[in-house]
Order: sequence, then structure tokens, then C-alpha cells
Amino acid sequence: MRLSPVTIIIPIRNEAAYIDRCLFAILAQDYPGQIEIIIVDGMSTDDTRQKIQQLTIQPSTFNLQLLDNPAKIVPISMNIALRQAKGEIIIRVDGHCLIAPDYVSNCVRHIQSDGVDGVGGPMQTIGETPLASVIALAMSSPFGVGNSAFRTLSGANMLADTVPFPAYTRAIIQRAGLYDEELKRNQDDEYNYRIRELGGKILLAGDVRSTYFSRASLAGLWRQYFQYGLYKVRVLQKHPRQMSLRQFVPPLFVLALILSVVLSFSSVFRPLSLVVPLLYLLANLAASLLTAIRAQKSKQSPFTIYHLLLPFTFAILHTSYGLGFLLGLFKFWNRWGDKTGKVPAWTHESA
Repeated sequence: MRLSPVTIIIPIRNEAAYIDRCLFAILAQDYPGQIEIIIVDGMSTDDTRQKIQQLTIQPSTFNLQLLDNPAKIVPISMNIALRQAKGEIIIRVDGHCLIAPDYVSNCVRHIQSDGVDGVGGPMQTIGETPLASVIALAMSSPFGVGNSAFRTLSGANMLADTVPFPAYTRAIIQRAGLYDEELKRNQDDEYNYRIRELGGKILLAGDVRSTYFSRASLAGLWRQYFQYGLYKVRVLQKHPRQMSLRQFVPPLFVLALILSVVLSFSSVFRPLSLVVPLLYLLANLAASLLTAIRAQKSKQSPFTIYHLLLPFTFAILHTSYGLGFLLGLFKFWNRWGDKTGKVPAWTHESA
């Protein structure tokens, strides 16, 4: 394996609870080549910056930069860092995750040996509180997130539509351009779709492993998936042929619930109004029971009273995403001809 210089980009805001662990995982990489770390902070109001600054005074062979992003959103942080990045391979890592010690090595090896333009791997979602553990179970379940390969599969190598915490070649980034600064969510999905439309290949590699810390509250989960649904409409408008069927299921489900409510006002159609809610309730309860049993058997999440919230967690995933998507159809109703978005011109300051 040729020791390509690597740049790791970390867009963050208010990650004091996780940033030290995230950085320690990066500093523990077994990759013997040069690694540049660029952290872009969205003006954190907690102790995130202090923790980073304390770390940078430690002796290290890593080149670490801390930059500011007054706009406070991820795609702009990515673009700030990309303009500074010097690596031949560029990896995005969230402050909310941990990468395995061989993450960089495996990414570089796959890119060099498998003829792909980007690589990522399965992501294990965990929670640090009983409720967060239940949320993590729902986010890793096929019933909760459909056939999202990086959330529900492990150990497999396959070409994928998108991957978490991706590593890209500099060449494909220069072809694809910068991130769309309109997308507060789904910016990775949109960027990977853009690469694929250029003929690029994204690999899901079983040995490229990471751990993601789930939201710790149901309200936080609602906001997260509502925004996923909202901005997925812009991704649809830009890349309609890249969308999969599972991404349309939540909005269709929410529409069916709305229709059920309308039918309930008619004495003639009132029995029909119960069909969709009852079928969903049965499917949800069955999936919740199976998810809890499998977690117990695998010792992934020992049973607690919080597991009784699994049906509510699944319902939040589906309805928040679906409502966000439907609202996005109204919010972006006049953008169907805009396939560019807000992608700034490429200027690389270190070129």
C-alpha cells in the first residue's frame, strides 16, 4: 500500500461530550503515513473548543488545524476545510462518532486496490443512556430505516449509493466540486449521488468500521428525522434517478394516515379509516418485539423498561421523516428545475 497523505475533516458544533473521544480515536490510527486533521467549528457555545485546544498542546505527529464557521452548518464547514485540505485522500468524520484504529488504513487500501472513488463502512449505532440505547436499536433496524445497508448490514463488501464518514480521492472531489451549502441535512447523500452520476463508485467495505452515538431524546430524534425528510426533497429534485423506493415509504404512510383521518368523518367509510392505523400498529408491535428479543440475545441492549418505548421510537422515525418530506414538497415547490443548488465555485487555497 502506498502511503498517500490523508486529510481528515471534522465539522462540529457543541460536541463537548464526544470530541475528546473522537480525536483520541483519530490519534490512535495505525496508518503510518501523514495525516492532516482539519476541525471546523460552527461557533460552539459549550466546552468543545477548550477541549480541542487542550489536546493540540500535546506532542503529536499529526498536523491539526482548528478553523471557524460562523454560518454554523455542516456543508459550509466541509467547504471551508476542502479549500485547505492537502491530502490525496480526504475523509469526513463527525464529532459524534468514533472510528476504528484501522479505519484510515483500510480506507486507503480499498481505494488503492479496489478501483473505487470513495469508501465507507457499516456504522454501529449505540446509546449511552437507556433511552438512547432504545433509539439506537430503532435506527439499526430494517423496520426503522428500511434497507439502509450501512445501518443494517455488517461484514459485506458491496457498491452502495451512500456511506457514512466517507473517504474520497482528491481526484473525484475535484470533479464533483464542493458541497451544496443549502443542505443542512442529507449533504453526504447528495454528494455521493453526485459522484455516482459522474460514473464514480462508492464502496461499502465490511472492515471500515465506526461507532455513532445516537440522539439521547425522542424530541431530538424527531427533529433529526424531520430535517432528513425535509431536505430529501431537494436531493430528489437534483438526483431523481438516484432515489430508492424506501425513501418514499414514510411520506406515503403519512398521507395514508391523513386519508384515514378524513375517512373517519364519514359513517360510510369509517371502518376503512381504521385499516392503515391498525395494520401499522400490528407491524410496529411485532417489529418492536423482535428487535427487543434480538438485542437481548446478542447482549447488545439488555432489556429495560425503556424498551417499551420502541413502538413510539419507530413511529417517530416514520412520521417525522414523512411529515418533513411532505413539508419539503411545499417548501421547495418552485425548485424542480434547479439541479445545481448552492454549490460554490471550486477554489483550492492550498493548490
